[in-house]
Amino acid sequence: MTKKQRIPHKFQPWIAVRKKYRLTDAQVQMARELGLSPKRFSNYADRKDQPWKLPLPEFIEALYEKQFGRVAPEVVQTIEAMAAEHQARREAKKLAKQEALAQEESQSEQTATDDAASPEADDQSM
Repeated sequence: MTKKQRIPHKFQPWIAVRKKYRLTDAQVQMARELGLSPKRFSNYADRKDQPWKLPLPEFIEALYEKQFGRVAPEVVQTIEAMAAEHQARREAKKLAKQEALAQEESQSEQTATDDAASPEADDQSM
């Protein structure tokens, strides 16, 4: 049985927004690249009280095209894929830090051993 992957907190609001407003992965990625806040999506999508507003998916696409000059991102990733990539980077960073710490400890042990051995050799030769 495979373990269900934990989604980091910074990606959870985007998953909720995607489900609530029925956005595609490309539209969510466009919104993230534009710097839109998932907490503010209810204001962007208020079509009942403000009918002149564009529907949210069209609003995001129009902003993205105006800002970046293209219709969609070149490479579209799902939020889950971004979360997995984020977790992998964190694990790699954690392992590298542990390896560096272990290497530093072994070097300090070697120097301590060398320092302890050298005064004894100096005393015997005199």
